[in-house]
Amino acid sequence: MPFYHQAGSIPHKRHTQFRQPDGSLYAEELVSTEGFSSVYSLVYHTHPPTLVKILGDPYDVSPVIAREKHLKHTSLKGFNITPVDDYLDSRKPVLVNDDLHIILAAPKQSMTDYFFKNSQADEMIFVHKGSGVLKTGYGEITFGYGDYLMIPRGTIYQMHFDDTDNRLFIVESFSPLRIPGKYLNKAGQLMEHAPYCERDIRIPQNLQTNDEQGDFKILIKKQGLIYPYIYGTHPFDYIGWDGYHYPWAFSIHDFEPITGRLHQPPPVHQTFEGKNFVVCSFVPRKYDYHPLSIPAPYNHSNVDSDEVLYYVDGDFMSRKSVEKGQITLHPGGIPHGPHPGTVEKSIGKESTEELAVMIDPFRPLKLTEYAIGIEDPDYYKSWQSQ
Repeated sequence: MPFYHQAGSIPHKRHTQFRQPDGSLYAEELVSTEGFSSVYSLVYHTHPPTLVKILGDPYDVSPVIAREKHLKHTSLKGFNITPVDDYLDSRKPVLVNDDLHIILAAPKQSMTDYFFKNSQADEMIFVHKGSGVLKTGYGEITFGYGDYLMIPRGTIYQMHFDDTDNRLFIVESFSPLRIPGKYLNKAGQLMEHAPYCERDIRIPQNLQTNDEQGDFKILIKKQGLIYPYIYGTHPFDYIGWDGYHYPWAFSIHDFEPITGRLHQPPPVHQTFEGKNFVVCSFVPRKYDYHPLSIPAPYNHSNVDSDEVLYYVDGDFMSRKSVEKGQITLHPGGIPHGPHPGTVEKSIGKESTEELAVMIDPFRPLKLTEYAIGIEDPDYYKSWQSQ
């Protein structure tokens, strides 16, 4: 929910006659959330968005849980997920609960013969490797390394990649993904102390009206099932739209870190939030500047949340042998902290080039079969003195 925007052609008043050049009416559609009580957009189609020709049999894509309850520090080698041609087939859920699914994906091909709609979850797609264009009826968003693509539920989209080497870190959120309220004033504007502002948010551009009839496959996800629909008109037939409900992008490289004389806690890195979890961005920054400061993070007991860290790039002064694409899960109930020797090593350091995405869920995460397949079984021993 960034801010109000309009694109293309729309009538002066909503819910009024809005006619095409041939005299027929454009089809108005309200895309609303939380009933009619939260953000929404009004979109105008050249054809009614209800022309279903064929409805296929749904198939199950629910994550298969391998470890429902656990109390062990866990590391997953994310880049060990095998690349797959198809975008949807490449999405492998690894850590899940009732609030969110954390997914790794390595698609090799663009979506050219179908469209996708997640009707039950907002999606946050973090682009670790690759570039391309996110295409929707609202317009297009170009993306590249370090971008968060925020796709609200109910948005039909296609991912078009420039190459075959793509790595994505995806969160499906079963509640709206929002900008943290602590960064917003009463009017909904990002405040001066926020680590990013509206200038950093990229909204859809290049709206193209695809006035086409034919057979258009749309795969719709709900409650762990994919429903194959064949519609009679192109889903990107918008002539115009306005509102607050639309996809947008934000680059992790535009997140401005908050630093201090002493070590700052993870909430200063908060970037987005959903119900029962937060998303944080760790970016290159100056270290603490108190003369006796210890830059390495202190030992921490997770009492009320698990902690997930997805390593993107750079060196991490508190960890040993970190790999790109690695995920660490530190479950609530046991402490974790810097690896042996890293505290003393951090003293006197002035800055870090680390880049990572952190997710703190407030309900325990479950490991899927995909997670077990890429797990480092000895990670919990990494705090032993060498």
